[in-house]
Amino acid sequence: MHWNPFITCAVTGAGASQGVHPELPITPEQIANSAIDAAKAGAAIVHCHVREPETGVPSRRVDLYRDVVSRIREADVDVIVNLTTGMGGDLLVGPNGTDTPLPGSDLIGPDERIAHLHDTLPDICTLDCGSLNFGDGNMVYVGTPDYLRIGAEKIRALGVKPELECFELGHLWFVNKLVEEGLVDDPPFVQVCLGIPWGAPATPRTMQTFADSMPPNAVWSGFAISRLEMPFVAQAMLLGGNVRVGLEDNLYISKGEFASNAQLVERAVTIIESLGGTVAGPDVARERLGIAKR
Repeated sequence: MHWNPFITCAVTGAGASQGVHPELPITPEQIANSAIDAAKAGAAIVHCHVREPETGVPSRRVDLYRDVVSRIREADVDVIVNLTTGMGGDLLVGPNGTDTPLPGSDLIGPDERIAHLHDTLPDICTLDCGSLNFGDGNMVYVGTPDYLRIGAEKIRALGVKPELECFELGHLWFVNKLVEEGLVDDPPFVQVCLGIPWGAPATPRTMQTFADSMPPNAVWSGFAISRLEMPFVAQAMLLGGNVRVGLEDNLYISKGEFASNAQLVERAVTIIESLGGTVAGPDVARERLGIAKR
């Protein structure tokens, strides 16, 4: 049981949710304001992607990241900034193999995946710790062992804490290898991501297995997507982890009612407090993660 977990809010994500949620944060101003509202509601960490302001399509533009981070840091709120480095791993495989990659692929190397970190220097950035069949069809997310080793080295050289995202148990196995090889500083920070087809399923037993397989001294957080988001706030807390909510993972506060990020954080706070816990703020999260305030 974790009596004092911190909350991460994943603000907008990289899914095609711009055509579903009518008020999904899209512009840098909207993303930053939604992150600030989430922090005021109780989130210690805000995890941010960026999108093309005109279309809502997920983007890797450095200027958009710079704008979002500047707005958050200039606001009158204390929160830990966590940026994705997951963009640039999408490979669409053709039916014949020889026609790969298909149009729509977004596949770049490890240097380009972290290009925005140099200008923004977030407190934390994600590192997706393996490849994955992402949904039905022929799309694969590519994160090879060599890419991950290069990414881990470069992220550490920038003084940024990696959030080691694990979508299946083999990813956590490789996290343990990164720690063993000295590529991740203590304490490792692991995010358990459940329910994404076709990664690890969102079941209590799955999360328990992840919790039992963590590297020594790990700080970990966990979540499940869609309607299981809130039940797994309780599940992660019960197993000793921290929690994550946000519009990246779930668009609704109740059936048929779209959520805001602040509402999702408020609901997580209610669950934590209903179980007898208290919510840790950003200073406590920094201490646990071994990071300084920027």
